[in-house]
Amino acid sequence: MASEAEQARQGRIIALVIAGTGLAWIAATALGTALDWSQRTRAFFDLAALAGFGVAIWMIYQLWRARRTGKD
Repeated sequence: MASEAEQARQGRIIALVIAGTGLAWIAATALGTALDWSQRTRAFFDLAALAGFGVAIWMIYQLWRARRTGKD
């Protein structure tokens, strides 16, 4: 069982993953427009962002489960 401080740290890491993924996605979209990347390349970065957000959702689920088991 993780302590409250450890759970708070994990929450901050999750927030950084979400923010970093969002910023990277925005940057990739802007670069793709400016450099006239192909739709295939742009789609790759869209899928990479989707994967990053999926990882964040998985991390949120793990944190939620850790907090629920800590209440028992």
